[in-house]
This record gives sequence, C-alpha cells and structure tokens, in this order.
Amino acid sequence: MKVFKNYLYNTSYQLLALILPLITGPYISRVLGPNGVGINTYTYNIANWFVMIGSIGIAYYGNKQIASSRTDIQTLSINFFEIFIMKAITVAVSLVVYMIFIHSEGKYFTYLLVQSAYLIAAAIDISWFFMGIEDFRKTVTRNFFIKIISLVLILTLVKSKGDLIIYISILSFSTLIGNLTLWPFLRRNIVWVDWKSLKPFRHFKGAVELFLPLVAIQLYTSLNKIILGALDSTVSAGFYDKSDSIVKMALTISTSLGTVMMPHAAKIFSEGNNKKVNDLLYKSFSFISCISFPLSFGLSAIALKFGSWFYGKGFDEVGKLMFIESILIVVISWAGVTGNQFLVPTNQVKKYSHSVFLGAIVNTVLCIPLVKSIGIYGALVAMIFSEISVTAYQVFSIRTQVDLKLLFRDTWKYIMASLLMFIVVFYINVNIEMNFFTLLLQVVVGIVLYCICLVLFRTRILKDIINFVRK
Repeated sequence: MKVFKNYLYNTSYQLLALILPLITGPYISRVLGPNGVGINTYTYNIANWFVMIGSIGIAYYGNKQIASSRTDIQTLSINFFEIFIMKAITVAVSLVVYMIFIHSEGKYFTYLLVQSAYLIAAAIDISWFFMGIEDFRKTVTRNFFIKIISLVLILTLVKSKGDLIIYISILSFSTLIGNLTLWPFLRRNIVWVDWKSLKPFRHFKGAVELFLPLVAIQLYTSLNKIILGALDSTVSAGFYDKSDSIVKMALTISTSLGTVMMPHAAKIFSEGNNKKVNDLLYKSFSFISCISFPLSFGLSAIALKFGSWFYGKGFDEVGKLMFIESILIVVISWAGVTGNQFLVPTNQVKKYSHSVFLGAIVNTVLCIPLVKSIGIYGALVAMIFSEISVTAYQVFSIRTQVDLKLLFRDTWKYIMASLLMFIVVFYINVNIEMNFFTLLLQVVVGIVLYCICLVLFRTRILKDIINFVRK
C-alpha cells in the first residue's frame, strides 16, 4: 500500500509537471521566440553538465544507500551526513570550474552566470534521502508549491523578448529555494553523529560507478542539444528541446513508477527476497508497457498539427519531430524498469553501466555526422538509436535471470490496441482543425478505444487492477 501511495504522490506531481508546461510552453515560445528559447536550452544544458559532474551519481547512489540502511537510524544518519558532505565538496569544485569556463563564453556569459544557481541548488539537494526512505509526500509537496510559484512569476514578470534573463532566473532560483525547503523535515528522520568518525569519501567509488552511466546518458540527451546549437543553430536546438520536452512530459507518467520502485526493490533485495524482486519486475514491466504504448502511439497521432498549434507560428517543425520521437516513450520506459528497478537495486551496476556506455558510443558515432548531413533530424535519429541500444542490451543482460516470455507476454496486446487507437485518432486529427476542444476529443476517443481493446484482448493487467481494488 505504501508503494501505491508513493506512486500516487509521484504520479500526481508528474501530472502537474505535464499541465504547467501546457500553460507556460505556448506563452514562453510566443514571448521569447525561437531564439530566446534556444538560448535558454543551450545555456541550461551547459550548466546541467556541470551539475551532473558535481553530483557524481548521488541521486541514484544516495537513494539506494539510504533505502538499504533505513532500518538502523544510526547507520542511516552516518550514511546521510557522509554522502551529503562528499556531494557538497564535489559540487563546489564543479562550481569553481564552471565559473572559470563561462568567462570564455562572452556572448552568453550573463545567461550562463544566472544558470549557476542550479549548481548551488545541487549542492544542497537532499531529495535523494527522502526518496530512499520512501517518503515521497514531502518531495512532491515541495515540488508542487515551487512549480505553482514559478508559474505565477513567469506569467507576471516575463512579458517580452528582453525578459529572457528574468525567465532563466525564475527557473534556476526556484530550484534553489525548493531544495532548501526540505531541510526542516530532516531532523525528524536522523540523529546527530560523531563528526570526527565520518568518512565521506568512502562512498566515492560506489557513487562514481553510478555516475559514469549518468555521463553516458547525458551524451545522448542534453549533449545533442549542445551539438545542434554549435553545428546548426540555437533555433534548431530550441525546436529539438520543445519536441523533447513534450515527449518527456508524456514519459514521466510511465517512468514515475520506476522512481518509486527503485528504493523499494533495493530494500527487498537487501533482505534476500530475490523471487519477490522478479515478481515486481514482471508486474511493473507489464504495467509500464500498458501505459507507454498508448502514450507513444497517441502522441504520434496528434503530433503533426500539435506543434504549430501549441507553440505558435514558427514552430511547425516541432510537430514533425514529435511524430518521430514519440517511439522513445516505450523504449525509455522499458529501460526504466530493467535498469532502475532491477539492475541497479540488485547490485548489477556494471551491466547497467555497459548498457548506457553502449548508448553513448552509438550516439557519439552517429550524432555529429548526422547533424552535419540532415541537421536537426540527425540529432533525433542518433538519440533514438542510442536509446534502443541501451534497452536492448539491458533486456539481453537479464535474459538468464528472468523469464522473457513472462516479461513480454501481453506486449502484443498493448501494441495492437495502441495501433487501432492510432488509426482512429490520426484520422480524426487530419480531418478536423486543431484546437483545445478537438484535442480533448481526440484524447478521450483514444483512451476509450484503448480501454475497450484491453477488455476485448483480456489483458492480465486488468485482472491485477481489479484484484487490487477488491483488496
């Protein structure tokens, strides 16, 4: 029941994260224009690289360590203080290097300077602790209020293209303030320890093992946007980012389960219950497939008209990118289960690392030549092949530990149901004008048709849901 509550908390926040960009996205794209959006995308991704390097994988490692030691408050407290101190030091070093680096970026120096607030926010971020003890309510509540405040400030203060610096400031400093709000709740969950006995850097090796895969992941996510900005244009980077943000918004609905299940699976594995870990994998994979396929096919069905309608004049290219990129909803969702819910919690970090390194290699080999030859679509194709290689490797690596037939047993049903839904929704989309009400009509028709197909195909996930409701 606790897992279910955490899933509801996390999903409710992800839904909020979906709704708010529906308000700010069209507004910002019209106010700041493609160039302003592109500058924010370009500078944010540079700052995000330094955040990632400074954080050295603590989001995963800290979460996992706290989950494994939460039954002993003394060990829990020691782990927290050691991990926090180590992260604060590494982020501080990263911040110093970042400040030196941005002095060479004369054109975007001011924007990059404001983006540095993300590094300070990373240094004081302790959300990994609350996720490790499976207390998602606090992080979700914090995020909820910060998002609402940010929305009000954006709509109030960002009025023209000259307000780009204000927009970046709102986003970066709201993250910083949001991370500060978790600290008052910390004292209820830990005790003071002997500071002299702390050994922060004993966690360095374990954190780096999870950090290196994060570097690889960045190679086929944010780095593509930087390459686009450098080799093509910041406008292309902005188009790519807008498509990516819509796809990632849809993706959060399915990946929120993995966020909740990772500390839970780590705790079960630490207790030696391997069978239960596998059972959780089968159920999670089926649930994720049930959600991700209709999201992917549904987004493709509305994509071509959605870009220009949602973001406004000049953003037609976004719809074409969305149509192609939506396949990643399924691919990334699967990797979220096999990687974050199985490989990482069961201490198979090397296999997880190998998968994302493979993705990084594929992206590195393909991205630059493809961007030079076909521009923005080259970056997208490179990312798709990268994500497919990651997921394929992870599934291959667990083939001897799980029953793949059980893992994929209802997948064909979800594909068929989603395909039928796509045909109907796409037909509606191309034959009517796009507006809020026709978009809502397409969504409702798609959901109803998909659910009917699930009933007709007698999918097991429906039986699981019915049994859960009865309990």
